[in-house]
Amino acid sequence: MGVLTALAILAGLIVVHEAGHFFAATWQGIRVSGFSVGFGPVLLERQRRGVQFALRAIPLGGFVSFPDDDEESNIPADDPDLLRNRPLPQRALVIAAGVLANLLLAWTVLVAQGVLVGIPAGFSTTPGVLVAGVQPGQAAAAAGLRPGDRILLVDGSDLGGGQSAVAELVQRVTTAPDQTLRLQAERAGKPLKLSLTPADLGGVGRIGAQLQPSGTEAFRRAKGPGEILHQANSDFTALTRRTVEGFITLATHFGETASQVSGPVKIVEMGASLAKQGGSSLFLYTALISINLAVLNALPLPLLDGGQFVLLLIEGLRGKPLPERFQLAFMQSGFVFLVGLSLVLIVKDTSQLAAVQQLLGR
Repeated sequence: MGVLTALAILAGLIVVHEAGHFFAATWQGIRVSGFSVGFGPVLLERQRRGVQFALRAIPLGGFVSFPDDDEESNIPADDPDLLRNRPLPQRALVIAAGVLANLLLAWTVLVAQGVLVGIPAGFSTTPGVLVAGVQPGQAAAAAGLRPGDRILLVDGSDLGGGQSAVAELVQRVTTAPDQTLRLQAERAGKPLKLSLTPADLGGVGRIGAQLQPSGTEAFRRAKGPGEILHQANSDFTALTRRTVEGFITLATHFGETASQVSGPVKIVEMGASLAKQGGSSLFLYTALISINLAVLNALPLPLLDGGQFVLLLIEGLRGKPLPERFQLAFMQSGFVFLVGLSLVLIVKDTSQLAAVQQLLGR
């Protein structure tokens, strides 16, 4: 059920993004010919008011199509309701609407968290350090650590709990490069013994794992709508800032951070794990992925909304569109890049399917 929940959330976020484009166009009276979730061959379709609503075979996104792109369309080229014949501000709104829809959804989900779950009221710690993530090919993965494991003792020494436990474990790791540490951990309530050897990076030990305090966050009923909105705004701002900073770090330090990039399989795995935890986890997961989709689509890359916006900006500066052959080359290069990147990430993720198989009960 966790995997199905995560898949449903991702599908819903894609639908919301494309619905932003669709409704921004139809609201302005712009002709739309198709609304698709996924790419490639059509699996299911339905025609309504001249629009093809389709579910396609490759679940890597979606798109809204316009008669402008159909060479066989019988609509006159000078029809004022074609997207290309509308003023730049109207076309810009259609392009930006997908990003805006994902941002609005993220904020709405955070408001819903305040209404249904409550306002954060502190963190109740439990002994040990929680392994939140493990980078493939690093020392933690080689030792057999998995996300969700709880490390209790190192070389027989009790770590305690809270942030001090995390600091203690980090200190033990960083000061022990190429030295074997004996861990006593817990996985799904069962005791576990592991040997961990931090890698030596410039005299500092590194294990390639994300660590956080073990425990649960407590919530209380909101005092009123104002507090709910204040908390949602605060969380939304923090998540958006972190996401933008993450993309900037990826661009400026690609060699150091590329291994941390996750594809769709890893995202589903994380969502499935959070679905099992329940509580506020799924709200934050949904908001975070929605914000990531918004920021990703805003990047000035071919086929993404940001790339379309760049073409529109150039048209506004030139006073006319770029020649069609340049636009086509721009889009084709983007298609090759994005499909290639998606395939690489899928292969990368499926090479570590042990955690997913465990979630599926295999």
